[in-house]
Amino acid sequence: AATVVLAVRRGRTEQDLALAIDWRIRQAGFERSAFDTIVASGPNAALPHARPSGRMISEGDLVVLDFGGVYDSYCVDLTRTVSVGTAGSRAREVYGAVRDAHDRAIEAVAPGRSRFDIDAAARNTLAGYGLGWAFGHGTGHGLGIEVHEEPRIARRTPDVESTDEAVAAGMVFTIEPGAYLPGWGGVRIEDDVLVTDTGVEVLTNALTELIEI
Repeated sequence: AATVVLAVRRGRTEQDLALAIDWRIRQAGFERSAFDTIVASGPNAALPHARPSGRMISEGDLVVLDFGGVYDSYCVDLTRTVSVGTAGSRAREVYGAVRDAHDRAIEAVAPGRSRFDIDAAARNTLAGYGLGWAFGHGTGHGLGIEVHEEPRIARRTPDVESTDEAVAAGMVFTIEPGAYLPGWGGVRIEDDVLVTDTGVEVLTNALTELIEI
């Protein structure tokens, strides 16, 4: 992840950066990228599934980097958000809220724990910062041979997500809360976790502090 972050440069387009990240994934020993790399800068970061565009990365941008690789047939999925230059107060506030939600959700993971409760740990934390409205997707998804598998770490919805399955030891899934503010930008922090017999192990070891480039 550190080499990916170092590829972020002012004046580089999102598309160019995405290509550079894909190259670094292969250089690191992965067979291929696990999915289409997401690079979303400035206002584009308000779109959770933004496709890399010709937008040039500029001073003051928050840049969401969502990337992963396939190693020995298994997928890795990681997201970090970096600041180009010194982050402003609003960027620090939003980043801090998302990081807190990320940490609380990981702390909620244990065998026998409801997938809805893990999601709620992230969602309720963001709501406490006044950002509940800005988190529109699930907290996580299963990860394995496919980049999106069961279980879905999501909120309970009567028609779609109603079966309250517990997570079990041996399951691997992502924890990826985010906050997306239209016209301003967004933050997402994602790690991959393993449910153990006694709790949780974080499989991805990149720093979660806000990096200013």
